[in-house]
Amino acid sequence: MTLPITEKQFGQQVMQLARLRGWRIYRTWNSMHSPAGFPDLCMVRLARVIFAELKSDKGKATPEQEAWLADLEATGKVEAYLWRPSDFGAITEILR
Repeated sequence: MTLPITEKQFGQQVMQLARLRGWRIYRTWNSMHSPAGFPDLCMVRLARVIFAELKSDKGKATPEQEAWLADLEATGKVEAYLWRPSDFGAITEILR
């Protein structure tokens, strides 16, 4: 039986993959004074900008997180995702 991965462990895996693929990454160290729901990661490489909210496989996005992702995606200029450990194969392709 495999133990579920924590959101923190998952975030570390995503950031390691992104760095290996040449992405510049921003992650807020302490979100206490940041706007509610702002995505966990902002990644930039060449002409692409990706915002990603990271959740465990059972974690639920808050309405504020969903609103941020929808508003960012609606710009048509950036990519915005809600990623879970079960999405790692797709994440690998997206960060290619």
